[in-house]
Amino acid sequence: MAFDGVAMITGAAGNLGRAVAAAFAAAGARTALLDLDARGLEAAYGADTDTRLSLAADLGSDAAIAAAVAKTQARFGRIDALCNIAGGFRMGPAVHETPDELWRQMIDLNAGSMLRMARAVVPGMLATGRGSIVSVAAMGGTHGGAQMAAYSASKSAVIRLTESMALELRDKGINVNCVLPSIIDTPANRAAMPQADFAKWVAPAALADVILFLASDAARAIHGAALPVVGLS
Repeated sequence: MAFDGVAMITGAAGNLGRAVAAAFAAAGARTALLDLDARGLEAAYGADTDTRLSLAADLGSDAAIAAAVAKTQARFGRIDALCNIAGGFRMGPAVHETPDELWRQMIDLNAGSMLRMARAVVPGMLATGRGSIVSVAAMGGTHGGAQMAAYSASKSAVIRLTESMALELRDKGINVNCVLPSIIDTPANRAAMPQADFAKWVAPAALADVILFLASDAARAIHGAALPVVGLS
């Protein structure tokens, strides 16, 4: 699948972020790669090239995001696809014991980062009359789970934001969708669940292919989808 455009990818130093960046690069995209971990970006990608720009950015900061978007637009002229890969997971206590710190962390990390990125990127897409946004929610965002309330609520918020943005932007030439992975096959997840059958998990490269599809012109008729990507689980 070809992608002749500019893709901004958050969480680009992580396992899924690297897979998404590789998929877009193989499709011919120019990429702007954002992550809080500057050393991780350097280790994963090395020096910038004519088609790749690495940007250390705190997604909790509107100013940092605005600076990253400005640098991308200065280098490549526009942003055609925004891939919200950055996020995180934490188990918690029961709902009635959930501390404010955990609640705020999950909501801000998973939904707040998506909201801040949209505020910075969508105006440029509106100006060009086209674009796509793909975010990573989770199957866990479709229902509650014991000791997972803050995480589940934050991923549910990603789905609701996706649906609302799709209705707001579809007539402006902008597609907004999200993916709902189950457990992603990463070293961290293997270490946390060593007895699991890893073959049933979702490979980062397979999930990246779905994200690339949703960002491409092939998905131009898809708006507000929350697409399960569950491997064999």
